[in-house]
Amino acid sequence: MRAEEGVVAAIASPSAAFFKEVFLHAQTLFGEMPPSIFVKYDKRAKLPLYSFSKSAKDSGRSSEERVPHSLFLDRLLKVWEECRLIGLFHHDITACETKILPGEHGFIVVLVEGRDLKKRPTEFGLDKVLQHFDGRKFNFTKIGQEEVVFRFEESETNEAQYLEHAPVMASACPNVIAINVSPIAYGHVLLIPRMLDCMPQRIDRESFLLAMHMAREAQNPYFRVGYNSLGAFATINHLHFQAYYLTEPFPVEKAPTQRIATLGSGVKISQLLHYPVRGLVFEGGSSLEDLSDVISSACIFLQDNNFPYNALISDSGKQIFLLPQWYAEKRAQGKVSQEILEKQVNPAVWELGGHFALKRRQDYEEASEGSICSFLEMVSLSEERFAAMKGYILGALAGGGVKDIMEGAQRDGKFVSNDPSCKN
Repeated sequence: MRAEEGVVAAIASPSAAFFKEVFLHAQTLFGEMPPSIFVKYDKRAKLPLYSFSKSAKDSGRSSEERVPHSLFLDRLLKVWEECRLIGLFHHDITACETKILPGEHGFIVVLVEGRDLKKRPTEFGLDKVLQHFDGRKFNFTKIGQEEVVFRFEESETNEAQYLEHAPVMASACPNVIAINVSPIAYGHVLLIPRMLDCMPQRIDRESFLLAMHMAREAQNPYFRVGYNSLGAFATINHLHFQAYYLTEPFPVEKAPTQRIATLGSGVKISQLLHYPVRGLVFEGGSSLEDLSDVISSACIFLQDNNFPYNALISDSGKQIFLLPQWYAEKRAQGKVSQEILEKQVNPAVWELGGHFALKRRQDYEEASEGSICSFLEMVSLSEERFAAMKGYILGALAGGGVKDIMEGAQRDGKFVSNDPSCKN
């Protein structure tokens, strides 16, 4: 056996029993599935486990003021680096050219030539934010066992800990962290809540809170967690979040804001100012759960009414950006120029936050703050549409019924869903 094969085997072996359970569970739910990695595994194998404390105390300071040691981030980046060294990624992101564009915002661009040629294909339409899970299409039960980093579960002892060889119960439905095999930054991973439940890409309160815990466990302002809805360039219809480590502030994090509401829970809601994408910023509250519950409610409101959006969890879970968009709608209507289409930039959460992965050297060399701002302004909702959406979200969060609010919106004619069943 070659040395490289030995390293692959060492990383892969802990996942064996776990992935056998994945296959059996998925087969029960969806019938026969295409052949994949789930064959001939050692039942004695175990999977690494990181357990987080749900009641972890917070100093109340911004994570920029404190970058303490993080067991979670140390372990995650260690395993991710091992995967990089043995060539599990489609490209070596550490060798890709990166630069910060001069200008007010400081947009970050990285050149990843040919990335779309190696990415897993998108196998669903972009016109519906909510779509049923389809086990016949690619989903995360089909990933290679070597792609798993570790499980991410709430601690039974209320203390964070990492176990290299933790048993996987047959009845368990684990939360899984896996590498993104087509990364755009260092430490690029996926968080897949309750992977065996095979849930579609749709926010629920429990899963969003899990993503918030992931951000908090990193204890580092440079580790962000992002979410893309369908229609806002999620590429797999199997519930997941993305996260990575980038030692630069995101342009959206530096943008000024204006307070527009404070809820009874203490959660503060602001809107972005002087940034090319219109969006809302959520922070505060008496607990992580308070903040998570509010942003989850806003996300659920949008997805239930077929409005594509992206969400960025920043500052170790202290600040969340909600960024609705309508690029896919404009593209479907033929309102996007051929020049822009040829750049093959699909604006997901990272792009709306100000970090762009470009596939062609010409685009990388010609990138400027002006061109990026123009692109993001096209992606963003119009001022009128955003103002209406903001009002209806605030109404929903204040306790108004979603059905009544949407009926009022349609009567006003100011805020119209991109659902083809709705009138434009």
